[in-house]
Amino acid sequence: MAQFSESADVPDMGRRQFMNLLTFGTVTGVALGALYPVVKYFIPPVSGAAGGGATAKDELGNDVSVSKFLENRNTGDRNLVQGLKGDPTYIVVDSKEAIKDYGINAICTHLGCVVPWNVAENKFKCPCHGSQYDETGKVVRGPAPLSLPLAHTKVNDDKIVLTPWTETDFRTGDAPWWS
Repeated sequence: MAQFSESADVPDMGRRQFMNLLTFGTVTGVALGALYPVVKYFIPPVSGAAGGGATAKDELGNDVSVSKFLENRNTGDRNLVQGLKGDPTYIVVDSKEAIKDYGINAICTHLGCVVPWNVAENKFKCPCHGSQYDETGKVVRGPAPLSLPLAHTKVNDDKIVLTPWTETDFRTGDAPWWS
C-alpha cells in the first residue's frame, strides 16, 4: 500500500483553513453588500414623531411648516405631503389659519394608484379604473371597495404631524379597515 507523506507542494492545514476563511468572508461580504439595498427597499422609512406619528414631508423630504403651507392656499384646497409609512397624504385646508384635523391617504383602495383631487368636480378620481371618492375620501363609485384611509393631523412647533386614525370612521360610522 502506498502511503502519503507531507510534501512541500501541498500546503499545511493551517494555510488551507485560512484561505477557506478568507474566501468565505469575501463571498459573504459581497452578498451582504448586494442584499442591503434590496432589504432597505422593502422596509418603510420610519419618521421620529412621538406616539407613532410622522412629521409630514414635502416633495424634497423637508418637514412641512404649517405657516408656509397655508401662505398660498385657499379654504378647501387639498395638497399632497409624505405621510405615515411614506404614503402620499392629502392635507385639507380648513381656513387661512388652520388645516383640518384629518389627512386623507391618496392610495386608491382598488389597485393602489395615487388618486388626484379633481377641483372642478370636487372629488377624488382615480385615473386607473375610474373609482371616485367624495371630498372626505369616502368611496362613492367603484370599483374601489373601500374609502381612502384617514390619519389624524395636528400642529406641533409649526410642523404638521400625522398619527394613525384608530377611532370610528366619521364618514361611514364603521371601525377603520386600515388599522
